Amino acid sequence: MADKDKEKDAAAEAAEEGAEAAEPKKKSPIILIAVLAVVGLALAAGISVFVTTQIMANATHGEGEEDEDGKHEPGIFLQLGDPKEGILVNVGGPRGGKFLKTTIVLEMNPNKKSVINEETQQFNPDAEIKIMDVVIQFLRATKIEDFDAEKQADLKKQLKDTINAEFGGSSAVFDVYIKNFLLQ
Repeated sequence: MADKDKEKDAAAEAAEEGAEAAEPKKKSPIILIAVLAVVGLALAAGISVFVTTQIMANATHGEGEEDEDGKHEPGIFLQLGDPKEGILVNVGGPRGGKFLKTTIVLEMNPNKKSVINEETQQFNPDAEIKIMDVVIQFLRATKIEDFDAEKQADLKKQLKDTINAEFGGSSAVFDVYIKNFLLQ
């Protein structure tokens, strides 16, 4: 009988070990699911915080820039060149023999501190020199036929894009306006 009792005890122990081994396997998927759920929630929270901070950063740094509809806050209007004479430049290349006298006004982004002096609401001296250089080079390189009245809108857009490219592709210039235009 002692042998039967020992066999029963051994069988009972084996059954208990099997039950204990089976329990961690049941707990293991539950723990794994719980860990994955916590990691998923943490990841979702992190993404939400990142997106929110990016939207807020764009809202504060992008003030004054154009939105999808092309609307922007009012800019600062500054005239290029001499206040009375404007800009006088030869166009059409060295053999073109044509002169352009024009007054160009730029609507500048007031939030571009590298271009506009916040106190005086005028160009920073180095920015004005860069802008005048870009404008004169652009006008000199433009062909005579590109100064036609039908192409004026394209000419203004190209000039705006050229000036903005000088300042790192930023929206330093909202728009270009031509007050007078004399080509001889």
